[in-house]
Amino acid sequence: MPNFPAPLDLTKVKVYPLATRKSMSAIEDILVDPDCAPPPLTSDFLRERVELCARQIKAARARGSTVMFLYGAHLVKNGASAILERLMAGGWLTHLGTNGAGSIHDWEFAFQNWSTESVEQNVATGTFGTWDETSRSIHLALLAGGLRGEGYGVSLGRFVTEDGITLPTTTELEQLLRNEPTHPLSPARADLLLAMLEHKLPSGRIETKHPWKHTSIFGNAFRHGVPMTVHPGIGYDIIANHPMFNGAVIGRAAGVDFRLFGTAVEGLDEGVVLSVGSAIMAPQVFEKSLSCVNNLRLQAGRKIVQGHNIYVVDLQDGGNWDWTKGEPPKESPAYYLRFCKSFSRMHGAMHYLQCDNVAFVHNLLHRLRA
Repeated sequence: MPNFPAPLDLTKVKVYPLATRKSMSAIEDILVDPDCAPPPLTSDFLRERVELCARQIKAARARGSTVMFLYGAHLVKNGASAILERLMAGGWLTHLGTNGAGSIHDWEFAFQNWSTESVEQNVATGTFGTWDETSRSIHLALLAGGLRGEGYGVSLGRFVTEDGITLPTTTELEQLLRNEPTHPLSPARADLLLAMLEHKLPSGRIETKHPWKHTSIFGNAFRHGVPMTVHPGIGYDIIANHPMFNGAVIGRAAGVDFRLFGTAVEGLDEGVVLSVGSAIMAPQVFEKSLSCVNNLRLQAGRKIVQGHNIYVVDLQDGGNWDWTKGEPPKESPAYYLRFCKSFSRMHGAMHYLQCDNVAFVHNLLHRLRA
């Protein structure tokens, strides 16, 4: 038998208080006021497309179709969270989705006002991502949410909104596992039990105040009742750099969210998808989810999802390719732009907008209000 090496022991990783980190941005400095005039768009093409997008969103909501907003972490770091809150409050969005980094920056801003660190400097000192409260709090949120069968987005949104969690006793968890070993929630109960024993987590109320919760997309989504999903990768995010790291807990929550994402896709006929600054997560998750939904529809004798419009927004130039002409040949560098190519294959009308992400959402909000 081959003799494979042992995995790295992350329980020995030294972590530090988040307040000791040199953070690079404060939410109070970057937060964009949704009521102020949006920055002017740089071309007639962008102005026309944002106007078209607003009309299609209004039509989609009038007929009860899905409007999905999928975004990358830079939207949070650029201060657009209050704009998204207004879009949710206005009933324009029916689903939000982001990656793991989007959840981390959102939580750090809500918790301490500050986020973002120097990757280059802190990797060299072995401190990148080793911030106790960030990983501990997100794991606590997911561990507690797992007892209710909740996904990553709802669990973290509840944690922010309710300023913490309440845990059962280890005796209660042990009794549930003995009495109901095959219960669907048994894996979540077992993970929480092990975490409580290994990391000396107390039962009862664990309070974590979020003084800036009004800036949290997750908290506001939970408050408005808008489904919010997170689609992380194991080892992609700094919450792996902590003794509490548990890939099963993260994966279980993300698995719930992938299914919830599919529920949104199921309602997408004549709807709208907005992918804003998400080069990998949004196109990759969307194409798998759409295939699952179409699979189930065809088994039931139904038509596949159709009539949807997809708006892809990014600062890159789209490979200098006119995506209205379809997919470029493999010889073109544009062929390898996943955020364009994948969405162009999704059997809807794909619109590519080279635009600053905050300028796009801010102008879109004002068009929808008009």
